[in-house]
Amino acid sequence: MTDETNPAWIRLVPYDESEGYLRTLYDRVKGPGGKIDNVMRAHSLRPHTMEGHSALYKSVLHHTGNSMPVWFLECLAVYTSLSNRCDYSVAHHFAGLSRLLKDEARAGAIYKAFAAAQPERVFDGKELALLRYVRKLTLDPQGMVEADIAALREAGANDGEILEANQVCAYFNYSNRLLNGLGVTTAGDILGTSPPNTDSLDDWEHH
Repeated sequence: MTDETNPAWIRLVPYDESEGYLRTLYDRVKGPGGKIDNVMRAHSLRPHTMEGHSALYKSVLHHTGNSMPVWFLECLAVYTSLSNRCDYSVAHHFAGLSRLLKDEARAGAIYKAFAAAQPERVFDGKELALLRYVRKLTLDPQGMVEADIAALREAGANDGEILEANQVCAYFNYSNRLLNGLGVTTAGDILGTSPPNTDSLDDWEHH
C-alpha cells in the first residue's frame, strides 16, 4: 500500500533515517524545502543506482552541452512518458514544460495533441519529426531502421540533435519503467521544479 510517507510498493528510506552515502546523495538532489522527489527516493535501498540515475537525468535534460531548448526536451519527455502511460513522469514534466513556456494555452494545446498522439496539431518540421521519432522508438523499438534517421536529417535535424532526442527518449523509457514497475506516486512531491542548466552533474539547486 502506498501513501505520502511511503509512496511506492517497496520501502523508501526517509531522509531522517538516511546516513552515509545515501545521506550524501539525498543532500545533493534535495529540492525546495528539503524535499526529495520520489523518483530519487525509489533508489534508496541501493544508493549507487540513484547516483547513476541522477547523472543521466541531469545530462539529458539540464546540461549546457545540449543544444536544443529545455522546453522542447521536456516535450520529448512528456510525449515519451504519455506513450508509456507513466502518470508520474507526465505530471512532473508537463508541470516543468508549462513553467518554461509561460503560456498556459499553448501548454494545454501541446498536452491535448500529445494525449491524442497527434503532435502535428501543434508542431511541424524538425520538431514534429523528432516527436514522431521518440514515439516510434518507445512503442516499436525493434522496428527502427536507418531510414528513420534519414527522415530526421531531411526534416532539418543534425546528428547532435538526433542524439539528444534519442537520449531523452531512452532515459524516460528507463525512468518510466522504474516508476511504473515500483508503483511510485507523486505524493509529497513538488511538481515542476528542476535543477539548473549547467555543465556540472552535481549542481542540483532546484528552481
